[in-house]
Amino acid sequence: MRIRRVSGDERLTTSFPLQSYAFDKSPTEQAVSAHYREFLPYHSGNHTLVAEEDGVTLAAASAIPMQQNVRGMVLPMAGVAGVATHPLARRRGFVRALLNQLLEEMRDEGNPVSALYPFRPSFYARFGYVSLPQHRSATFSPDGLGDLLRADLPGELRWRRIADGYADLRALTLRLLDERHGFAVFPDFRAVSLRDDRKWVVTAHVDGEVAGALSYRIDDHLGELSADTLLHTGPRGRALLLQFLARHADQVDRVKLGLLPGETPELWADDIRVATTADTRSAGSNAPMARVLSLDGLEGIAAGPVAITVDVVDDALLGGRYHLDGTSGTLAVDRSDAPAAVSLTAAGLSALVYGVLDPAEITLRGLGTVPVEAAEALRVLFPPRPPYVFAEF
Repeated sequence: MRIRRVSGDERLTTSFPLQSYAFDKSPTEQAVSAHYREFLPYHSGNHTLVAEEDGVTLAAASAIPMQQNVRGMVLPMAGVAGVATHPLARRRGFVRALLNQLLEEMRDEGNPVSALYPFRPSFYARFGYVSLPQHRSATFSPDGLGDLLRADLPGELRWRRIADGYADLRALTLRLLDERHGFAVFPDFRAVSLRDDRKWVVTAHVDGEVAGALSYRIDDHLGELSADTLLHTGPRGRALLLQFLARHADQVDRVKLGLLPGETPELWADDIRVATTADTRSAGSNAPMARVLSLDGLEGIAAGPVAITVDVVDDALLGGRYHLDGTSGTLAVDRSDAPAAVSLTAAGLSALVYGVLDPAEITLRGLGTVPVEAAEALRVLFPPRPPYVFAEF
């Protein structure tokens, strides 16, 4: 087996065919070629590795150079995607070898964290990833928002094709990146794929700033208005967007949109009847996962006023003993020879950093050994803080 990095047009004959077979419908050969070349620019900056035998590409994996907010600090993040194997080469260890090398290279390039959407969570758990909260969506009839049509709301709405409103939408996502733990954005070369999509976008403007945005499409008259996440910076921007949706009561039967964390759509209006779901039951709907690639790269994230020494075990990227000190209000990391108070796997450490598991759960889940007396220190150092991995564009 030979592992090497590919880029440019070489993707057309190496990684793209495997990814297309794994994730797309089976098209004709002519359609395959056109599809590949159309999407080639959106992959231009990806870090892509392929595994080969006798010159034949048998597996591929990519990392997208993204950014993610981790406890208030925006960090470089490796978004793993396009992991695929030739159907005759599966279960031979090609993907394991690719992922181990890919994560090491991304760490060495300065990415302290990584996230992905798994085809099977238990598979990526072996690589130190931990599951994060699933995205929630709300489905409702716009009739239920009728009260908002009579409200005199401050601000204004702008309704445009996505290509014309992309700059405002992108500006809002970058603002939310600075504000929300777990929020992630694609690099510009990938994000512009949304600008080139056939969607509408409505943006809410309050006090001269973009306070909300919703990209969407309508499948048919009296059908569904299917939207991406309802993005906003607060109640005013959200109310303007909901008022816009209320104006579609005679055009669509229902609206389905993604929700930011903490949203309570059942409280948006008196007469709204809404179904809120977080589906992980079907293929392709698994919750995101994330892991820490470098503890040193987390220096400066928000942390509680306590210090503790930890062993990170069974991980080639993170293995070692670290003194973690949050007494200044931000995390300081040093290598240490002092006795460790706890032992953590990479997934256990990642669960604490991302704020998704209590220290007591680390032991219960087999992700480390956390004595009772050390658990409280870890709760102070890394308080629970549910992340939201936004990465639509």
